Amino acid sequence: MQGPRQAYVLRLFVAGMTARSTRAVENIRAICEEHFAGAYELEVINLYEQPALATGEQIIAAPTCVKALPLPARRVIGDMSNTARVLAGLDLVEHT
Repeated sequence: MQGPRQAYVLRLFVAGMTARSTRAVENIRAICEEHFAGAYELEVINLYEQPALATGEQIIAAPTCVKALPLPARRVIGDMSNTARVLAGLDLVEHT
């Protein structure tokens, strides 16, 4: 018997909507849709518009994706183009 599906809460921090930022948003959305459709929440945070949100997350580079839930929190820096690295770095486990 399988329990309820795990919901993931992700925050993607970008610095403006540059080509790299746009690519990171597209890549993380594609990863989430492929692996966790209906079981994730993705918040995209533009550091130029909301710089205070980076302080609590200890963001030192952008783009950075933070898995807020489930704990422990994990983070990956880059354009999210390497799916295996993103899944491993954020400790995301596919549920079948």
